[in-house]
Amino acid sequence: MMQQVIKSFGAVVAGLAFIVISHNAADKILEAMGVFPPPEEGLHVTWMLLLATAYRTVLSIAGCYLTAFLAPGRPMLHALILGLIGLVGASAAAIVVIPMDLSPAWYPVALAALALPCAWIGGKLRQKQLPL
Repeated sequence: MMQQVIKSFGAVVAGLAFIVISHNAADKILEAMGVFPPPEEGLHVTWMLLLATAYRTVLSIAGCYLTAFLAPGRPMLHALILGLIGLVGASAAAIVVIPMDLSPAWYPVALAALALPCAWIGGKLRQKQLPL
């Protein structure tokens, strides 16, 4: 029983770590290439925000898939737990960053709104691979 709990916890942590690291790495790469401005300047150009939303969505789905893949059972539940963590974290971040005017308010709100759909898609992709 305890081994299942540890595996479940590890699966969620692995997916969360993947998402955090991959989002930050993509941001840093695009900043280093001059595609995005430095973070302190904020991000206010619509196409840049749409690009960031797109790659964050794909990477979040991948992280939730990873969690579902590593889960010892009930892969969708594990993916949705990660999505809930993402929803809470992104909502808290939105509350903090919106007053800082680092981007239009819709961007952090969109990231929060996408957390659970990304989790569901990641979990669904894993479920489709499993036997019935």
